[in-house]
Amino acid sequence: MDLALRGRRAVVTGGSLGIGRSIARELGREGVSVAIVARDAARLGEAASALAAETGATVIPIAADLSSAEAVDAAMQQAIDELGEVDILVNNAGATPMGRIGETPDATWAKSINLKLMGYARCARALTPAMRKRRWGRVINIIGRSGHQPRANYIVGSSVNASLLAFTHALAQECAGDNVLVTGVNPGPIQTPRWDTLTAQGAAETGRSADAENQAAIESTALRRLGTPEEVAGLVAFLCSDRAGYITGTMIDVDGGGTRCI
Repeated sequence: MDLALRGRRAVVTGGSLGIGRSIARELGREGVSVAIVARDAARLGEAASALAAETGATVIPIAADLSSAEAVDAAMQQAIDELGEVDILVNNAGATPMGRIGETPDATWAKSINLKLMGYARCARALTPAMRKRRWGRVINIIGRSGHQPRANYIVGSSVNASLLAFTHALAQECAGDNVLVTGVNPGPIQTPRWDTLTAQGAAETGRSADAENQAAIESTALRRLGTPEEVAGLVAFLCSDRAGYITGTMIDVDGGGTRCI
C-alpha cells in the first residue's frame, strides 16, 4: 500500500532501538526523510547508517538527552535545519523502571517525568506551531497500556503514561482545526530490548525466572505470543498518512488482544 508519504519529513525520538528504530525504518520505506533522536551517539550513528542503507531514505542522527528542555529545543532545531520543516513527530523516548511506591525515590519520578512526559510535551511544543501554520501535521505518541491499566509494581510508568493519555487528547483538541492530527499508540508485550529489561525486573520482584515472567505475559494476550516492533511501526505509518485523515484524539492498543475493556 502506497501511503503517499513520500517527501514528508519526520522526527522519531528513541529512534536507535526497538520500536522507534522500526518506525523510522517503516517511514523511510515510504519515502519519508527521518531524523532519529537518542542519547547514545555511537548507537545512533550506527542505526542511522543502517536505516539509510536499508531504505534509501535520508536518515539524520541527532544525539540529545530529551530530559533537558534546552536539549529538546536544540535537537528539534537541528532537525529543521537538516531536513526542512517537520511534518511528522513520533514521540517514543522514555523508559521507566518497574517499582512500587515505597521503593521508588523522588529521583526516579523526576527522571521519568522529565524524559517522557515533558520530553513529549516539549517536542510537540517545538514542532506543532509550524505544522499548524502549514495546515498539515501528525503527532504520534507511543505511550503504553499501563496508562489505562495501572499496576502497583509499575507505579511511575503507570502515572506518567496516564498523564500522556490526557496530554494526547488535549493536544488533539487544540490542533484539530489546523489539520494536525494527534494520536496515541499503546504497545503491549513487544519483543524489544526494552521488553527484556522489564521482564528481568518483573522476574526479580516475583521470584520467577525471566522465562516464566515472559510466558505469563504471553498468556495474558489473546494471540498467545509477543508482538514485533514492525507490527507497531506499520500502524504508525498508517496513522501518519492521509488514509487516517479522520483519526485524531484516540488511543490504539497494539497488544495481541491483552486489553479487555469496553
